[in-house]
Amino acid sequence: MAVSPTNPVAFVGLGSMGLPMARNLVRHGFPVRGFDVRPEGRAAFASAGGTPAETVAAVSDGAGALVLMVVNADQAETVLFGEGALERLTPDAAVILMATCPPAAVAALATRVTATGRAFVDAPVSGGVVGAEAGTLTIMAAAPAAVIAAVRPILDAMGDKVFQVGPEPGQGATMKAVNQLLCGVNLAAAAEALSLAAKVGIDGATALEIVSGSSASSWMLRDRGPRMLEEAPRVTSAVDIFVKDLGIVLEAGRSEKAALPLAALAHQLFLAASSRGAGADDDSRVIGSYRALNGK
Repeated sequence: MAVSPTNPVAFVGLGSMGLPMARNLVRHGFPVRGFDVRPEGRAAFASAGGTPAETVAAVSDGAGALVLMVVNADQAETVLFGEGALERLTPDAAVILMATCPPAAVAALATRVTATGRAFVDAPVSGGVVGAEAGTLTIMAAAPAAVIAAVRPILDAMGDKVFQVGPEPGQGATMKAVNQLLCGVNLAAAAEALSLAAKVGIDGATALEIVSGSSASSWMLRDRGPRMLEEAPRVTSAVDIFVKDLGIVLEAGRSEKAALPLAALAHQLFLAASSRGAGADDDSRVIGSYRALNGK
């Protein structure tokens, strides 16, 4: 991997997560070109000192590394092969896929990338918008050790907890699925508990204070619980993200013939919230599924 002023980092996907991640690369001194299909994303990146590109071809031309923070594996495939980003990178470039994708799809993309002699890093993240903005993401990277070492400065600029979870692409995606399984189930359980308290007339703030300070507490409860009590909380991670991510969890379980009944139930609750029109709302709105079930 060769990153220099003439072989910059290319960053595709300047959304709510990608934009602050790309900004952190700029802040750490990397020459970064950024692309997003939305003009406002490119404009915001320019305001942060990055170099916006108008097309995928322009962002990737001669880049020594390509970071993909896109929506899904299909978009990653389109960027790399449909729009020709891969062939425009330097011959020794590294492709760093940081989106949450199914493990099998990640492994298939990696095979096609490495067949060209370029490196591939499966590196999904956890930490949400807050972690992306602060540069404190947890990054679950899977690639050979030498490849991880080469891209480590880029990863360190975006996260303060960088783990090599294995040498094979797909292992990072699987670890992210494990993480999202626990997050989604925990969030749904927190909503169920607070809904029960509300059903019997217990003040929501009081119930939350009690469980947050007891052995029932968890990070998800402490973070999302207060927003469950708000009418219109700030969106830090949308309901539809968990619809997608828990779908990936269930796909990973099917591929390994692993039973995941709790994940399946949590997925249904997020689907129900999305079907009522809350898909773009904060994921704490999953509590609305319980309110609907309980007639409130």
